[in-house]
Amino acid sequence: MKTIETITTVTKDGKITAQLPLDIPEGEHQVVIVIDEKLLTEETEKKEKKAPLKFSAYPVGLVSESLTFRREDLYAND
Repeated sequence: MKTIETITTVTKDGKITAQLPLDIPEGEHQVVIVIDEKLLTEETEKKEKKAPLKFSAYPVGLVSESLTFRREDLYAND
């Protein structure tokens, strides 16, 4: 048994079209379909309505002007 999550299109006459991974062999298969009743367009509209998060800037500066984090300094060959 294999679980596949994909997006499908439902037509007016109740048929669906879905893209499956290529490793599913050709032929008849027993399939269980679970439908989320919210359309994807409704979910995208809700996401678009949310205000973006705002973060305050907090300057930390360097501990010391002489302190650097260059690769050569971090991995010095002793």
